[in-house]
Amino acid sequence: MYDYFLEGKDNYPADREAAEKVLAAAPNARVMARENRAFMVRAARYLAGEVGIRQFLDIGTGLPTTPNLHEVVQAVAPDARVVYTDNDPLVLVHARALLTSTPQGRTAYLDADLRDPIAILTAGEVRDTLDLRQPVALSLIAIMHFVEDADDPYGLVAQLLDGLPSGSALMLSHVTADHDPAVSEVAALYRTGGIPTAVRSRAEVGGFFGGLNLVTPGVAVVHRWRPDTSAAAVGDGGLRDAEVSVYGAVALKP
Repeated sequence: MYDYFLEGKDNYPADREAAEKVLAAAPNARVMARENRAFMVRAARYLAGEVGIRQFLDIGTGLPTTPNLHEVVQAVAPDARVVYTDNDPLVLVHARALLTSTPQGRTAYLDADLRDPIAILTAGEVRDTLDLRQPVALSLIAIMHFVEDADDPYGLVAQLLDGLPSGSALMLSHVTADHDPAVSEVAALYRTGGIPTAVRSRAEVGGFFGGLNLVTPGVAVVHRWRPDTSAAAVGDGGLRDAEVSVYGAVALKP
């Protein structure tokens, strides 16, 4: 569905049918997806460039949609390494076929569930690709809203971060109904379709960053997180928060 919102090619009839129902309830869904993707690009570029992180653990990869995380960070640092993680075998088939690393860097693909952090951190694909003694950027882009409170989302993120050393980072985005009540209707549609979904407030999204040092501007609607001049030039700078309805932030582990 996310790929369909981004007008990509890797989606299926069931995805398109469900996505059209979402668009009927929340016509801004395409804007939300686009701005969320743009946030990922800026956040990853910041971590690879200004912070100098060379290792990324991306959980909840989804079907490949350009630009992908490794394309962003390897454009800054060709030797960057990325482990993509998802619990959908179809996603991993596409990822292995489409997400190819630079010769200097490396990509790997792990079939694992976000709700089992220990299995992720101890997986051979992670241990063979990343050096967990060196800083790692944990990427949780548009995935935590699919983890309901009963599954302890804050505990899951804390466990993942506990396995990473000082100097590591968290980049996370999450839908919210703070600015547009229709987002709650979208969440209800997802739940009706069997997909657990939870919208959270700014304070609740901020809870994922407990014990970390938030990078300025902190938790912000994603189009306001360090917007680049090119985005403002094409009009993204004029978007209303209600059109975007996704919070994002980046934080560093002391």
